[in-house]
Amino acid sequence: MKRLSFNLKQISWYKYYRNLFLKNPNRLLAFKGTIVIGSLVILMVILGLPFYAVTLGLGALAGVLSETEDHPNGRLKSMALKIISFAISSFSVELLQPYPILLGIGLSLSTIVFILIGGISERFRGVTFGALLIGVYTMIGAQISPNWYIQPILLSLGAFIYGAFSYVILLLKPYSLLNEQLARGFYALSNYFDEKAKLFPSDGESEKEVRTKLALLNIQIVEALDSCKEVLNSYGEALKNQQPLLPYLHYFMVLQGLHERATSSHERYDLLTTDPANIELIGGIRQLLHELAFATNNFAESLLTGSPYKHPMALSWLVGTMNGLLETNPLKGSLPLRLLINNITQCHETLKCIDKNYDTDSLPKLEKETRSYFERLKLQLNINHPRMRHALRLSVSFLIGFTVYQYFNIDKGEWIVLTILFVLQSSFSETRKRLLERTIGTLTGVVVGVLIIRLFSFSGQIVLLITSAYLFFIWMKRRYSVGVVFITIFVLCAFNIMSNKGVDVMAPRLLATLIGAFISFMVVRFLWPEWQYKKLPSLLSGVIHKNTAYFKAILDQYQNPTTDDLKYRIARREAHRADNALVKVWQNMQLDPQKQQQLNKTAFTLTYLNHALLSYLSALGAHRAQEKGGTIQVLEFENDILKALDDAFNWLTTQHNSEIEPIENMLKEISTQLLATNKEATQMQYILLYNIVHVTLQILEQAKLSKLTTTTGES
Repeated sequence: MKRLSFNLKQISWYKYYRNLFLKNPNRLLAFKGTIVIGSLVILMVILGLPFYAVTLGLGALAGVLSETEDHPNGRLKSMALKIISFAISSFSVELLQPYPILLGIGLSLSTIVFILIGGISERFRGVTFGALLIGVYTMIGAQISPNWYIQPILLSLGAFIYGAFSYVILLLKPYSLLNEQLARGFYALSNYFDEKAKLFPSDGESEKEVRTKLALLNIQIVEALDSCKEVLNSYGEALKNQQPLLPYLHYFMVLQGLHERATSSHERYDLLTTDPANIELIGGIRQLLHELAFATNNFAESLLTGSPYKHPMALSWLVGTMNGLLETNPLKGSLPLRLLINNITQCHETLKCIDKNYDTDSLPKLEKETRSYFERLKLQLNINHPRMRHALRLSVSFLIGFTVYQYFNIDKGEWIVLTILFVLQSSFSETRKRLLERTIGTLTGVVVGVLIIRLFSFSGQIVLLITSAYLFFIWMKRRYSVGVVFITIFVLCAFNIMSNKGVDVMAPRLLATLIGAFISFMVVRFLWPEWQYKKLPSLLSGVIHKNTAYFKAILDQYQNPTTDDLKYRIARREAHRADNALVKVWQNMQLDPQKQQQLNKTAFTLTYLNHALLSYLSALGAHRAQEKGGTIQVLEFENDILKALDDAFNWLTTQHNSEIEPIENMLKEISTQLLATNKEATQMQYILLYNIVHVTLQILEQAKLSKLTTTTGES
């Protein structure tokens, strides 16, 4: 087998298409799901069992949507949980089908239980969502099922067959999940580098826009890092011999280090652009960042394809040219630009030697969840907890949707509940976005499906069903509205295969989608509506608290450098998570009702200000390894800065509106110290320190506006 694989890799066209396929992680998931669904449908149709074909296919579909990212041992555990929960959900629906009132109550109560259990861990979240989905699928097929026990068996069997197939594929390449998760992180980092290149050159307004886009891209990197950590922990818990994890842990640490350097800023780039002495270097840095983006993209592709990573020669040449330019003319460019070039050079050297420079004898520690399952569940048993509120909203929405279609005897009314399951999200803004995507996607899918279905023979419709399934899996995470188009065509083909009534059910499906979307909208609008502007004060306090912890961790690393920097990495990631939460509030605020967008401009300002602050902190942290334990000048202002940040946090978390002690005097003192020193390392520290204090002051000014507005709104 290995010899055959090796021989095939020598064929140029095979190698090209293989790599093209593997470069997109979604394609493997789509391939697995499509192979299983297609095989089951074709086999059952050949046997003359169209109902079995579609039901098994739906079970496999639910299996794909609820798959977890685990080590093979963990995948087995989640598959066992999945099959058990699917069977319980489906059998319960079938047994309660003759008793609509009991079915409605059971659906409502089980929803709360499943959602809360899903909040315990990522593994449970996928399983419990799949269980809810299987319950709704059982409701949809109950009227045409030959016997009450057929659907629970077929749906669970379909999920099991997909799970078993996916498990075998994973066993063939057991570390492919780690490669996929790391590749997503490097792809996201590549996009960040590419966007950051637009800052060279830039003016004040364009810098605000680019920094805001960078804050949005930063969300993808941090989420990828979190996913990588979870998968690494899953593998770490399952493996007795940890040595095979070493390269992946090394790549994870490299990704974190590159992320810190990528988010670093030493000075406002619009100010650097205005200096004529910087023009040549500004253009070079822009090209350097583009090449760095290309290099990180290449490394992500090498992880997915298994091909050796080839560092771009153009990047090596550019780095050499830029550093040579600085060496021949030491006065060329400002200090921040020279530091930035040094930062990019470090990124280049890291990627160039990515497979060489790591300790094969030590494993870096990773952050782990220390709370028990019971403690995590207990934490959610609070009416103010976001997940409990989401569970109650979904439960109420299901109950309303179920009652509406039962009372009015709506044809295919079960799709109302299915629509609610996919549309209703944890906030108004997210629900509104999903509502629009679902409605537009369904309408487009109905129109396109009805127009083209008559062009296909029975065999052609099977091919169309399988193709639609593949395209749905490809698009469901990239652009949900496009995915809905293909899943609608999938449903049309499925009903045509079962009973030749695919076109007839499209009108009821569209009506059910509109009703389900309306119910979701009304429930999230009036049941604990979480307007984004009201979150700003608490998020700001969280941001300041996490930034303070990150700043303390940086100072601690300067004073007491250690080989195990777990506490530092945790503090840094918490600061980025807080920043992401702030960015999401501004992003979601755009979809809130107009009168609930009271702090739209303030939220936008805070988004780019806090990301700028995080950039200056990252720069200070990125240089910590170069100090070799030396005393840094920033320690002179340590107590003053930390006191100012603590005062700001206390002010935001209390009800009174007393004034914060001004920190403008600190800016003047730092400026004085900056002018008095000639040492570059000290100048760099003072520049960063000045920017950290200056941006913090701007954030505090915006905090006053947000607190005043939210206090007025609540009164």
